[in-house]
Amino acid sequence: MSRPLPPLHLSGVVLPAGEHRDVWVREGRFTFEPVPGAETVSRGGWLVPGLVDAHCHVGILRGGGHAEDLSEARAQALTERDAGVLALRDCGSPVDTRALDDDPDLPTIIRAGRHIARTRRYIPGLGIEIEPEDLVEQTRVQARRGDGWVKLVGDWIDRSVGDLAPEWPADVVAAAIAAAHEEGARVTAHTFGTDALPALIAAGIDCIEHGTGLTEELIGQMTARGTAVVPTLVNVENFPGFAARGEEKFPTYASTMRRLYANSGAVVRAAFEAGVPVFAGTDAGGGIDHGVIADEIRALCSAGIPAEDALAAGSWKAREWLGLRGIEEGAPADVVVYAADPRADLDTLQSPQRTVLRGRVVG
Repeated sequence: MSRPLPPLHLSGVVLPAGEHRDVWVREGRFTFEPVPGAETVSRGGWLVPGLVDAHCHVGILRGGGHAEDLSEARAQALTERDAGVLALRDCGSPVDTRALDDDPDLPTIIRAGRHIARTRRYIPGLGIEIEPEDLVEQTRVQARRGDGWVKLVGDWIDRSVGDLAPEWPADVVAAAIAAAHEEGARVTAHTFGTDALPALIAAGIDCIEHGTGLTEELIGQMTARGTAVVPTLVNVENFPGFAARGEEKFPTYASTMRRLYANSGAVVRAAFEAGVPVFAGTDAGGGIDHGVIADEIRALCSAGIPAEDALAAGSWKAREWLGLRGIEEGAPADVVVYAADPRADLDTLQSPQRTVLRGRVVG
């Protein structure tokens, strides 16, 4: 039988309201009612609902391949936690990390199962590779294996045309998204370019990952539907390198990637200004190190999103989107404390002063 968690007390400016309050933790949950005997673990500072990395991959290793055992995946999750990330949306991994859910030291992981990709149209070994006639069935499979999300690979380089191209016919995409919704799951899709987006958005997809190919018209459709975007700007910084590596064999692709990179900040700003829900995700795993959520939040701000909104995209707004609660009565106690107001200086996010995860002090 697990030992009961000791009561805690924190005092400081609680975000997003911005009011100085005393907060207690009883049996792992927040309360604003005083708890006798609670240990004061933080006094002063700014209390931020646990940060969220809304696009990462636990178990995929930097430089290629995936973890052979859960110790490597656990280390990645710990790196995220130490950066203040107390919830992860894992957007596809070949590693079954569900056993980590029992580890009290790790962030909450919300999984999308494995990537679903077209045969030989994605990074080898990472996704389930199928043909269009199997997409609906496989979408149902991954919907049942995940935690309420399914991840499609919407576009990738098509060697026959030498450029990015959609992976799935529009009617198949529509049927697959409908099937996921019937299973109670939301659907997201990797897209870099533009051509795959109209069918995905028209079919009612819930989120777009990266979304560098979004146009003004497509942004308008997303606004009307409530479709979210996770821009992963720290990964978009790799686009010039992708272009350089593909230049010799696929010059058209290289040109496309450079254009998408050049426009990426303007696309994020236009989406935010149009009312598209924008969330912070790093694409950590593979080519991006874990623990860089502060860099992504700063990148959103640099693209034109006000600092407080960029912080919300990686904290309380992202938590709400994923069905998680903030600093409120009865909510699981996930909070990161900073010495200064991160809304005034996002660099503050690099230095958590105190971290409480589900009612336990972990940093």
